Amino acid sequence: MKKLVLLLALGAATAGVFVTTVGASATTTTQNTTFPIDLFVSIPCANGGAGDIVELTGPLHDLFHITSDGNGGFHLKQHDQPQEVKGISASGVQYTATGVTQEEFNATAGVTDTFINNFRIIGQGPGNNFIVHEVEHVTVNANGDVTATFDNFSVDCK
Repeated sequence: MKKLVLLLALGAATAGVFVTTVGASATTTTQNTTFPIDLFVSIPCANGGAGDIVELTGPLHDLFHITSDGNGGFHLKQHDQPQEVKGISASGVQYTATGVTQEEFNATAGVTDTFINNFRIIGQGPGNNFIVHEVEHVTVNANGDVTATFDNFSVDCK
């Protein structure tokens, strides 16, 4: 719900930008960076079910592609992916972070936003892989009515 409110606020705040760009030529900006991350993740199924904590460090690839289409539309594509992000847990198990998080936001006369997160912390041996999967979507029509929304979220230990 918080994300929906933020999404609607962003749409309202940028509505003036859409109006002033009508008839203008399209503009596109792409930012492609890699930066270091350092995060702690709890793996509840690791260590024979007793759980474990792993500190993951390494580079995160981050891509933003933003387009103002010249007809009043605004489009954003975001893509994040760990690259060689690894760690050793408190119990000495090696882990690797994999997955992709991406989002596509489009605003013209209405708004659509789709967020997909596949986050996997893969450990050595059986029973200690932590899997997060989420697909979230919202559609708001030109009248500001939410016409579609869902958030499918799951966390699994394997």
